[in-house]
Amino acid sequence: MAKNLVIVESPAKAKTINKYLGNDFTVEASLGHIMDLPKNDIGVELKKRTFEPKLIISPGKEKLVDRLKKLASKADAVYLAPDPDREGEAIAAHLQWQLKPSLKNSGKIQRVTFNEITKAAVTDAFKRARDVDQNLMLAQQTRRVLDRLVGYEISPLLWDKVRRGLSAGRVQTVALRLIVDRENEIKAFNPVEYWPVDAKLTPAGKKQEFLARLYAIDGTKISVDTVSPPALPDGATAATVKAGMEKAKWSVASVEAKERRRYAPAPFSTSQLQQQASNRLGFNVKRTMGVAQRLYEGIEIGNEGTVGLITYMRTDSTRVAPVAIDMARDYIKTLGKDYLPEKPNQFKGKKDAQDAHEAIRPTNVAYTPDSIRKYLSDEQYRLYNLIWSRFVASQMTPAVYDQTTVEITGKSDRNYQVRVSGSVLKFDGFLRINNPNQSSVAEAKAAQEDSDEGVSLPGMKQGDALDLLSVVTEQKFTEPPPRFNEASLVKELEERGIGRPSTYASIINTIQDRDYVKKLARKFVPTEIGMVVTTLLVKNFPYIFDMDYTRKLEDELDEIEAGNEKWTDLLGGFYGHLTDEIKVAEKKMEDIKRMEHPTEELCEKCGSPLVLKWGKFGSFYSCSNFTKTKPKTIAVSAFKKDSKAVVKRVKDAFTYPVTVKGMVDDAEASSEEVHDDKQLLSALKIASERGKSILIDPVSCDFTKENFADKPDLAAMEAGDTEEEEFCENCGKQMVLKNGPWGPFMSCPDYSADPPCKTVRRLNQKVQQKPPEPTGEPCPQCGMELVKRQGAYGEFTSCSGYPKCKYVKQVLLDVPCPKDGAPIAERKSKMGNVFYGCTNYPKCDFSSNQKLIAKPCPKGNSSYLIEVPNKQDGYIHEVCPHNHDALPKRRPKKGAKVEEPVEDPITCDYDHKTNRKIESKAPVEIPTLQRPDPNATRPIVESVA
Repeated sequence: MAKNLVIVESPAKAKTINKYLGNDFTVEASLGHIMDLPKNDIGVELKKRTFEPKLIISPGKEKLVDRLKKLASKADAVYLAPDPDREGEAIAAHLQWQLKPSLKNSGKIQRVTFNEITKAAVTDAFKRARDVDQNLMLAQQTRRVLDRLVGYEISPLLWDKVRRGLSAGRVQTVALRLIVDRENEIKAFNPVEYWPVDAKLTPAGKKQEFLARLYAIDGTKISVDTVSPPALPDGATAATVKAGMEKAKWSVASVEAKERRRYAPAPFSTSQLQQQASNRLGFNVKRTMGVAQRLYEGIEIGNEGTVGLITYMRTDSTRVAPVAIDMARDYIKTLGKDYLPEKPNQFKGKKDAQDAHEAIRPTNVAYTPDSIRKYLSDEQYRLYNLIWSRFVASQMTPAVYDQTTVEITGKSDRNYQVRVSGSVLKFDGFLRINNPNQSSVAEAKAAQEDSDEGVSLPGMKQGDALDLLSVVTEQKFTEPPPRFNEASLVKELEERGIGRPSTYASIINTIQDRDYVKKLARKFVPTEIGMVVTTLLVKNFPYIFDMDYTRKLEDELDEIEAGNEKWTDLLGGFYGHLTDEIKVAEKKMEDIKRMEHPTEELCEKCGSPLVLKWGKFGSFYSCSNFTKTKPKTIAVSAFKKDSKAVVKRVKDAFTYPVTVKGMVDDAEASSEEVHDDKQLLSALKIASERGKSILIDPVSCDFTKENFADKPDLAAMEAGDTEEEEFCENCGKQMVLKNGPWGPFMSCPDYSADPPCKTVRRLNQKVQQKPPEPTGEPCPQCGMELVKRQGAYGEFTSCSGYPKCKYVKQVLLDVPCPKDGAPIAERKSKMGNVFYGCTNYPKCDFSSNQKLIAKPCPKGNSSYLIEVPNKQDGYIHEVCPHNHDALPKRRPKKGAKVEEPVEDPITCDYDHKTNRKIESKAPVEIPTLQRPDPNATRPIVESVA
């Protein structure tokens, strides 16, 4: 038994670390957190305002914790080595709480942290083992309690006022607010017309033409409000200016030539990596962090075994260790002395950066992307190449451009000033390794329009005459601000100080999983429920969901980590604001669930006004003439005994109009729609004379239609856009669709690998749901058209008059049920397997996994046969149901008692081989990404997270 126990979070990380430690160490994985707040209770002490969390062992982790306790009881020392951040410190603290009682008397528990998983870093970390940092743990615990208080205190309000299952999050709501506010800006945006004017010129006697932009007339700069480039306000003004410019004589007023330097960017922080991976590689945030996690934990590199390729990927720092800078400079020397600066490049960090870890960089520059490409998957190679190139480039000399700006004047009745700039790359510098211009299509296009880079101008000097070829005017309109994509949302969150690098991915995942936003053309569009929830929360909780207050809380969490603030003080102040606003919200929050807003729309059935209501899937229009009041039967004797009392009962129970019917058994003897008291009394008299009972039926119209105006058009995908692929948030591999006991779900392809990746996600049924498809076939019960629908077990055909008509079309066999003679129908199990059962279920429990055939057994032992696939010869056999030797044997369920076989009084050996072969199922192909050209990036399609 090893003397020391080392505990990390993941099996992959354990596998990498294990090879660096000797036989005296056993490395185990905790598989993430082992303790958490209970799911069915708030789990925080609030009566005395101590805010102590009531942590329990996470469900499903009991056996793992017991195993770690046994290992710890036999070890001389326990080293806790989760990730070097608040989350990792909390995991370490929880492990310490659970394992300390199990230690030997002389045993000790210590914390080790390393920024990279290399032999040098791991060995050094064990030399610097320390105690668990309580301040770091308390900062994470405070964040967890804050989020729990918001979720458990505010979410019930949303359940009551809007819809069950909704949730409010302290940070997710603020992030959602950014998206909703942007959508409101777009809806309220009014485009402004403007006319830029360009002169197409060429030096006299030369053929090299160029465009110069008009920026001033008679020394006065031209401009249009809210428009940044110089332009004219309307077409008439542009036409007048154009006519004047065509008459002018043009000459060079001045020429300015200078050298411009473009400096290398800093190595990646987490947010910058997420943004660049989105813009340049098309990776979403979840995929970026999953792939980065694998690169950090280790990849098999040939004979070298598992190697951690990058440093820790959750950081807000641009700081780099001196030894890493030396590695980069040694590599740059091989490119040439001109690429290596005299001193290492230094970069300033953000003012509010925690600076706890280095920037994201390769652990060894010698592992160039191309040298280890064969060991990496496609996404691993592309992300590693991005990180490696950015880091090496950060220590290189700047790129140098020769930039020329030419001022040109056209003189006629007025003086027209135009300007053109051009620049040519003189020395590529860091661009040799890392070219940040290789970005998305939209960014590249915008950069090209706003930059003079790459524009070559003809040789000109002051006083040179120029020939005007043409004047180009173009009508343009300002565009609304673009919707957020994942990269721009992360950038906005970072600039506003909302959340931290480790939380950006979970924030974006949560607002999508809750169906608060959808992605259209890779842009975030708020759903109707997202708009409603955000509006209600921001209106009723102005302090809790204020952006500045959210940023302030992040700063206070940093203060707790630094030991400058008590965690209970922060929670006390927050909970005070929360309870005050909840009291007000309980009284004043709008009840969306029960709303009925009148509209000017009219019912297509009865012509009554429509009202706007709220349902399970959002707002919809409903006829105002709809009622939930059920019909009531009145005895004729009661009316004859006291007609006034009966009229009063009807008026108290119903509102006009109602239909009064005289009933004889189930047939109508009379029927009249009434609208006032006089008509009611008359109709009751007629009904009492002609019928044996009186039925009062409220007049109700069930017409509804969807409110499309407040819902995003999910079908409005741009040309060329495809459904976004989903990637495992743990390892970055492309998720695959599987089928389970509860329907289809997404799973990591490495679910059964070694080590396994157990990431799964249930599919949102509403997302998958398709509109009913008409079949043109009438319903045999009510005559309305049958439609195809999507159900939990696949496609089925039912009546379009549902819920009034509940007819469902079934595939019936020609064989009657052997038990009660009812028809037998084809059905599907939860796993999607086809079986055959009696239509009188549950009264009759007959079922068969094999198809029944309307053929009697030639030996007279059965009125039907069964189709059985024979795997030995590959053909379908027709078998008598009493031939038990030929029937498939059922495997008993795991753990279930083995049932004794039921004796069949009839035995038969009939088994007929047909000429039909067994249909072989095609293997399911796991989609893989095509390996792109390493010298080119994959731009994403931009249109507007």
